[in-house]
Amino acid sequence: MSFPALYLLFLKATMSSFSGLAALPVLRDDFVVQRRLVTDRDLNTSVVIGRITPGPKGLYIVSLGYYAGGFPGAAAAWLALITPALLVIPLLAFASRRAREPRVRQVLNTLVLASAGVSLSATFPLALDAVRGPWTLAIAVLSLVVLVIAEAGTIWVVAGGATTCLLLFWTRVATF
Repeated sequence: MSFPALYLLFLKATMSSFSGLAALPVLRDDFVVQRRLVTDRDLNTSVVIGRITPGPKGLYIVSLGYYAGGFPGAAAAWLALITPALLVIPLLAFASRRAREPRVRQVLNTLVLASAGVSLSATFPLALDAVRGPWTLAIAVLSLVVLVIAEAGTIWVVAGGATTCLLLFWTRVATF
């Protein structure tokens, strides 16, 4: 796929979500479902790379760009990642003047709810790809419970899951 085409696909995702994980549904639809440039496994790996490296939460898009098109794909993704930041300043100036209007607030609240629903719809197929057996399912469910009920920090949940996986692997109880 050409550099401009990759840039426009990534730009569509970053403009609709201002990067971060909210871009996942758009990226999955464009790159996994529609064009089959990458697999769900590649998308999952990209998210993991983006989460473990320092920097913005949307950095996984650069890894996905690399999987989709090598170094040119990574460059296209990076350019698409920074484009919204360059455009948001004039947009914020315009929106701040109207943010107190009830209709504008209703539209913004509706957009937030719709975005949450779309994000959830993209998360489910990725979770199905990541869960490989009863042990990974148990770790995923326990992690969700700890995150939601105990409100533990994400870093502690990830560290606990990684430690559990290592112990299960070293004791040969499970292979992943």
